[in-house]
Parts: sequence; structure tokens; C-alpha cells
Amino acid sequence: MQQQRPRGRRPGPSVTREVIAEAAAALFAEVGYERATVRAIAARAGVDPRLVTHRFGTKQELFVQVMSPPIDPETIATALVGDPAGTGERLARVMVALLTHEPTRWRFLGLVRAAATEPAAATLLREVVERAVLAPVAARLPGPDASLRVALAGSQLVGLVMVGHVVQVGAVADADPEQLVRLLAPVLQHYLGPSLPSSP
Repeated sequence: MQQQRPRGRRPGPSVTREVIAEAAAALFAEVGYERATVRAIAARAGVDPRLVTHRFGTKQELFVQVMSPPIDPETIATALVGDPAGTGERLARVMVALLTHEPTRWRFLGLVRAAATEPAAATLLREVVERAVLAPVAARLPGPDASLRVALAGSQLVGLVMVGHVVQVGAVADADPEQLVRLLAPVLQHYLGPSLPSSP
């Protein structure tokens, strides 16, 4: 007689990293870094907590791996190539596309929510953003203030997530993507375009 598997529990060998990562990302987004325990993540994934630590290490390591900004620096860098007058619009389209793609939007939501409420999560996020996003993108821009300009441009994306999806202000959350691109483009052009006054 075939032995029945325990309900709600997947056998370890058949569980992929993606299942655990998806469960962790969803829980970080919903309840924040501190309240998303390894045990709770394991329960959502249907695995033993020891499997979570075996696959990812500590909760901090898990957070960094699954909640790193889902931004490919090369995608942003590509937006900087081309007619300088269109840099703002190209980057605005990249940002809006990230937030209209459901899995990506939820990851951003989790990052912003965790960083806003948990000092440990904010520290982890800052380290990842500076190393994986700001530095490689800033390297593509001229001027000594390139890192600051990229960070200010990135603040527009964080603001969209916070206002539109954490606070859920309807005017932003329900805005047409093309309208967002049109209104964001001049702001991003100011930060990253060639007309920005240089630092003294």
C-alpha cells in the first residue's frame, strides 16, 4: 500500500529554490522583514524550516537573495544610450514597466516596506543598491556628481512604490502608464540629461 505524503508538506528533494524564494518574497512584502520568520516562510512554502536555511543560509542572506532590487543595471544603462534629449523618457518607460509587471512590483513593494520600517532591512537594501545598481549606472554618466544624480532619479521609483502601492494614493496607483511616463520623463531628464548644471 502506497504511503501517503503529509498534507501541506513537500518532500525536500522536490522543492526548488524558486518555491522558497517566492514564499519569502511574498511574506517580506506582506509583513516586513522582522515579522517574516524563517518558520513562517517555510510554512508558506510547505517545507521544513531547516530546508530554508540549508538552501539560503540566514534570514539576512535570504532577504538579500530574494529581495535584491529586480533591476538589471544594463537595462538602465541602455536607457542612457541614444539621443540625450530622450534619456528621461527612456528611463521613465523602464521604471513604469517594472511597476506594471506584477512579480517585479511585489518585490519592490516588499523592499520599500521593509526598508521603511526595519533598520536591518534598510542597511541590507542600501548595500545592495549601492553595489549592484548605483555604482554601475553612475559609471556611465559624466561628472563628479553622477552617483547623486542616479540616486535622485532612483528616488522617483521609490516614491512611486511608496505613494502608489504602500500608501495606495489612487491618483498614482490608478494612473495610466503612458501618463506616468509623460510626467516622469522631464524630472528624470533634469537629473540625468546633459543640461544639469555641474557641481561647483
